[in-house]
Amino acid sequence: MSTPYLTLHPTEQKIPQVGMGTWKLDNNLCEETIYQAIKVGFRHFDAACDYGNEVEVGLGVKKALDEGLVKREDLFITSKLWNTFHAKEHVTPICKKQLKDFGLDYFDLYLIHFPVSLEYVDPSVRYPPGWAYDGKNEVRTSNAPLHETWAAMEELVDAGLVKAIGVSNMQGGLLIDLLRYARIRPSVLQVEHHPYLTQESLIQLAQSENIAVTAYSSFGPLSFRELNWESANEAKILFEHDAVIAIAKNHSRTTAEVLLRWSTQRGLIVIPKATNPELMSQNLHHMQFNLSKEELRTISNLNTGLRFNNPADVRDN
Repeated sequence: MSTPYLTLHPTEQKIPQVGMGTWKLDNNLCEETIYQAIKVGFRHFDAACDYGNEVEVGLGVKKALDEGLVKREDLFITSKLWNTFHAKEHVTPICKKQLKDFGLDYFDLYLIHFPVSLEYVDPSVRYPPGWAYDGKNEVRTSNAPLHETWAAMEELVDAGLVKAIGVSNMQGGLLIDLLRYARIRPSVLQVEHHPYLTQESLIQLAQSENIAVTAYSSFGPLSFRELNWESANEAKILFEHDAVIAIAKNHSRTTAEVLLRWSTQRGLIVIPKATNPELMSQNLHHMQFNLSKEELRTISNLNTGLRFNNPADVRDN
């Protein structure tokens, strides 16, 4: 069963509704994991400068291309502009560096990773630069305005370096403001989204503007527990939640499949990560059943507004 595709606007590109995330994907495992994911059937990969593994992701893609498993046009590859490169003069050079790291001529989608501009750190000093200017704990913001960053993103489309552009970790007010001046509208909004953080009004806003929504961290606190974040450690694992377990048993599915289907059945794109080919296949093909309206509502009612990935936390640490 092939993975459904959604149509992006205004580009009319087809994006697989189920992609493979690469955040915290170990560099030593990355090349083989991406290669195996392509063999399983994944065609959509979500990457970023900040993940520090774009070279290895690119090697996995190259291996599959060299063996003729896929053609470049079969793949949909997303990357992101990091916060320290928001100044208009830095956007094109860093995108070109990322493409070189990946071994690609273009990205299918390029997102502003956070609507937070940080002071520039030259890649020769430290790459990826992370949040801290000194590589430790000093966070320095910069004065690069979002409208200039977006104009520079539009120039990437004009130059053929990327096919579509979008935003990540952006809330409604900023999105509305961006739409006022955008010459090329954002095709995608990528946000943290799971039953503890449903962001329903934001998703409705984006979809009403024909902006596709990609959900990351679909399994809630699980990814953030790996970082030993207090809020994640204190939150109940969604795989172990009674409501999710009951729905999974009702459909003879895993709790992971239920959580992913809760998102995709509501029109969202998901980008779960797995290194085991069996789990990859399970994630990829989770759309072979439907949840009832009551089941969708039950899962949505777990919402508490619990956000794990909050830039304000960086300033507090």
